[in-house]
Amino acid sequence: MTQQPVRRTGGRNVAVYDPARQFEELHDQMGQLLNLAFGLPPGVQAQVEGPWIPAADVSESEDAYMVEIDVPGVHREDLDIQLNDRELTVAGEIVEKERAKLRRRTRKVGRFEFSGVLPGDVDADRVEAKLEHGVLTLTLPKAQAAKPKHIEVSR
Repeated sequence: MTQQPVRRTGGRNVAVYDPARQFEELHDQMGQLLNLAFGLPPGVQAQVEGPWIPAADVSESEDAYMVEIDVPGVHREDLDIQLNDRELTVAGEIVEKERAKLRRRTRKVGRFEFSGVLPGDVDADRVEAKLEHGVLTLTLPKAQAAKPKHIEVSR
């Protein structure tokens, strides 16, 4: 059963169906069911191979794209940010802390990777990255489009 977007009239907010987020939630629920089947307590996740995708928001202003990615516990030197044309990739790792006995886990640990293609060209020389309170904020200024130039016809 697919969930349809909720539409409201009168200029109110419109809830948007996010298939990627739904898939992530389904993946987490399946992991919890498998953990229960193999005797792990609820909330404890077995280590999964491969990177996971952190929560992120991508927005656009008149002159830039902004990307905010949740990376709690990551230090700036542990981030790898790559911009190849319009493709942005942010990778890193959240290291699990040493603990006596883990009873419940809802936060993800291990390697993560966010990637996406921006809708327009970016001025790579002016990109800024800031890490504050566990949120990586990237400001990617849009490339200046060439303005039309009027050309006079000579005699």
